[in-house]
Amino acid sequence: MSFNNGTVFPAVQETAYGYVPSFGVAVTYLTLFGISTLLHAGQSAYFGMWWLLPTVCLCGIGELIGWSGRLWSSFSPALSDPYMMQITTTIIAPTPLIAANFILLGRVIRRLGAPYSRLTPKSYTAIFLTCDIIALFVQGGGGGIAASSKSISAQNLGGNIMLGGIIFQFIALCVYVACGVDFLRNYISFTPVRPMISVNERGTLDSRLKIMLGAIGFSTLVLFIRSIYRMVELADGWTGKIITTQVYFNVFDAAMVTLAMFTMNFAHPGLLLRSTEGQDTEEFKEKELPKGSWAPMV
Repeated sequence: MSFNNGTVFPAVQETAYGYVPSFGVAVTYLTLFGISTLLHAGQSAYFGMWWLLPTVCLCGIGELIGWSGRLWSSFSPALSDPYMMQITTTIIAPTPLIAANFILLGRVIRRLGAPYSRLTPKSYTAIFLTCDIIALFVQGGGGGIAASSKSISAQNLGGNIMLGGIIFQFIALCVYVACGVDFLRNYISFTPVRPMISVNERGTLDSRLKIMLGAIGFSTLVLFIRSIYRMVELADGWTGKIITTQVYFNVFDAAMVTLAMFTMNFAHPGLLLRSTEGQDTEEFKEKELPKGSWAPMV
């Protein structure tokens, strides 16, 4: 089966999809991603959080491009151009959204107390963002090879490279979750893992930060599910049962990314991470700190 640009397959059964993409589903997701992306752009401008543009908004734009390809395919399922357009962009698009989660947890750690984290907030963001960028380039490179392939072997090579990028990203996501859980455990148990310069370094876990942590956790969970789906899909091959079943893609990829994006619309960091005087830190007397704390004796 050829995937050359402009290739027209002789029958729907022989298309790369293995089905005809649903027009209604494509319109639905285009609408949802469009609404969420526009909201994120407006919220980024309103709160001055411009870093959300190349992360969350970029994810939305990528999904819009991908679903435009699927909408195109609903009219012309035998064309290879829209297929490669959607397969590449929908695989890559969530990468900057994952980066946003990395940044957000780093900021929460800074608010609650860096001594409870094994990595500094800056190191946390730098390390995981670097992993995310590497995954992005690997997936993009694989997608480029698959899109321009003129043979089955080249197509499979591109797919395997994309799979490698997703696996690398999944491992980084697992380490990220482990670090986040470790931080929360240390914070809740009053067990700093690095020296505390002052007893006032411990931040207050107020209701807004609880919501923010819940949003980060839920967003990470659905993206985790989506990553597992993509790994299984690509490992199964271009003509496997997973990739040729439309409902799997609609539920385990598109729906998961949609939930992650709207979660950040409703639990927006611009609202939940605003600094309020007197709420950033909570003061503890020395006797309130558990034995073995790193806090210096006064």
